[in-house]
Amino acid sequence: MTGIEIEADPAEAGFDPDRLARLDRRLGRFVDEGRLPGWQVVVSRHGKVVHASCYGERDVAAHLPVEPDTLFRIYSMTKPVTALAAMMLVEQGELLLTDPIGTWLPEFAEPRIFAGGTDLEPVTVPAAEPIRVRHLLTHTAGFAYGFLRSHPVALMYRNAGLDEFGGGGQTLAEITRQWASMPLVFEPGSEWQYSIASDVLGRLIEVISGEPLDAFFDRHILGPLGMTDTGFVVPEAQRHRLAELYAATPAGFARADRLAGAALTERWPSGGGGLVSTARDYQRFTQLLLRDGELDGVRLLAPATARLMHTNFLPDNQDLASFGRPLFAESPLVGVGFGLSLSTTIDVPASGMAASVGDYGWGGFASTAFTVDPALELTYEFYTQLMPSTAVPVRPLLRQLVHQAIVA
Repeated sequence: MTGIEIEADPAEAGFDPDRLARLDRRLGRFVDEGRLPGWQVVVSRHGKVVHASCYGERDVAAHLPVEPDTLFRIYSMTKPVTALAAMMLVEQGELLLTDPIGTWLPEFAEPRIFAGGTDLEPVTVPAAEPIRVRHLLTHTAGFAYGFLRSHPVALMYRNAGLDEFGGGGQTLAEITRQWASMPLVFEPGSEWQYSIASDVLGRLIEVISGEPLDAFFDRHILGPLGMTDTGFVVPEAQRHRLAELYAATPAGFARADRLAGAALTERWPSGGGGLVSTARDYQRFTQLLLRDGELDGVRLLAPATARLMHTNFLPDNQDLASFGRPLFAESPLVGVGFGLSLSTTIDVPASGMAASVGDYGWGGFASTAFTVDPALELTYEFYTQLMPSTAVPVRPLLRQLVHQAIVA
C-alpha cells in the first residue's frame, strides 16, 4: 500500500509553479460547486512525478477524504492494459494482428451482420470479412456496447443481460459465447465503434495463454511493474480505501451501488473495464508506455511494438469523427486517431485541445483519464468516481491547465 510521492522539483522539470497551482484551484472548484465528489491528479515529466494532489471526498456520506492511496475503478483505462497483454503474445509469436479470432474462438468463425429488423427479430447476413485480432484492438470489429443503446444489437446485449461492465454469474468464456451468438453492427474493419471488443480480446488472451486473464495480468504485467494495488477485485482488508462510485443527477450525487459492487465480488475479469487501481500504480503503467515498453529494468515490449500501440490505425489517417460511428468515446473525436486501444492526436488545431501531435491516452467511464506525451516527456492522470464521464468537462480543462504550466 503506497501513495504517490513527488520525485522532482516542478521548476527544474520546466514548470512554472504558480501556473501549475492553477490546476488544483480550477479542479477544486468542481468539488466546491458540488459537481465532483473528490479527485486525485498526478503530473510527471522526464519520468519523475512533479505534482500530485487530491481534494474532496472519496465517500461523501461518510465525509472520508480522497487520500494519496485511494483506490479507484478505472473502467476503460483497463483497455490499454489488455492491449499490452495481447501485444506481449504477438511478440512471442503466438498470434498476428491479421489473424482471424475464429482460429482460437470458434464461436466467431462465421460472424453475421445485422441487416435490418429489430432487436427482437433481427435480419442478418453473413460477414464478408472475418473478425481479426487488429479489429478487437481498434474497436473496428463491429461489436456494440449495451449501455449506449445506440443500435438494435446494443439492445440485444441488454435483453440478454449483457448491458454493462461484467456482472452476473457467468465466466468470461460463457459471456463471450453469448456475444458471438449475436450479429455484428457492421462489417469488420469498415467502421469504428466503441464496444465490448476489449472483453473479447481478454478471452482471446485466456485461450492463447492458457491462463485466466486476471492471472495473466498478475504474472506478466502487474507483478513485474510493481502495481501491487491493481486488480479486478479489491481485497476485503483494503476496501476502506476504495472510493464510492457516484452517478451525476440534477439533484446531486447518487450512489451507483449496482455497478459499484463489481469491484468487490469475484466475477469474470473484464478486459474492457474491470480494473481497480491507484494513482501510484497507474502512473507506473504510463511510464512504461512513455519509455517504449520498459520501466526500472523490466521490459514488457520492444520499442517498436510499444510505439505501434499509439500509431493511428484508422484508414488514410482519418480521425474518430470521420471514420464510422463515433457515438461515444473516452476521448475527443475531431483531430484524434486511434491505435491499439489508445487514442492519439493527429491534428492539434482540429482537436481544439492543448496537445502535441502523437500524444496518446484514454479514459474511463467514471471520469478518470490519462495522457502520455512523448514529445514533451510528459504524462498526467486524473482520478475521480463520477459517471458518466461526460458529466463534467474535466478532460479538456486538465489538458489546458497542464500544458499552460510548461514554460521550458
